Amino acid sequence: MGKAIYDREDQLNYLKQRLSMFLEVLENIDPEETSLEDIDRLIGIIDELETKCEQFKKREEK
Repeated sequence: MGKAIYDREDQLNYLKQRLSMFLEVLENIDPEETSLEDIDRLIGIIDELETKCEQFKKREEK
């Protein structure tokens, strides 16, 4: 794992990059060929983004 990000701008850039990557994957998925495993991976990415948002929010509150 990488080091913790405490700078608010770096946190926002990280989240924007991850969201952009997610959207790119989503745009390139062929609905006819998408498996349950693919959907599970997408849900996992969303869960990771949510976790990061919560971590960043807690760091900001300190």
